[in-house]
Amino acid sequence: MLFLGQARSLFGAAAPAPEKTKPPLDTSTRLAYDRTIMACERTLMAWIRTAASLISFGFSIYKFFQLERGMGAKFGAPQAIGPRRFAMIMIATGIIGLAIATIQHHRQVRAIKSAYENVPWSTAGLVAGLVSFLGLLAIFAVIFRL
Repeated sequence: MLFLGQARSLFGAAAPAPEKTKPPLDTSTRLAYDRTIMACERTLMAWIRTAASLISFGFSIYKFFQLERGMGAKFGAPQAIGPRRFAMIMIATGIIGLAIATIQHHRQVRAIKSAYENVPWSTAGLVAGLVSFLGLLAIFAVIFRL
């Protein structure tokens, strides 16, 4: 680190300001931060469950009616919102809801990190990313009739 500061001064760049260390928190405050972080994680996990339910239910509806149609089942006159469109709406609702919840979670964790240094890495954020990816695969399968 010392070498980098010397190299920056040679090239005319200002050395970065030393990091400000925050005073250690007392036990009750640290535990309150931990509870808040865990509440944020639980909230995102609840949104993940809801989004996964919407995505899987929408994809299941699409596949069920696709199989019924493949077996020769006759359906009545076309509806304004058929099974395929309904499935797309369900899947898109799950993906959009999860995206909004993930953004909100990220903002909350960033606000907590500004006051508390030792915020653990969010595993719920990773799971949200994976479920979002699976939701995108599902909606592409419905759009391209796979």
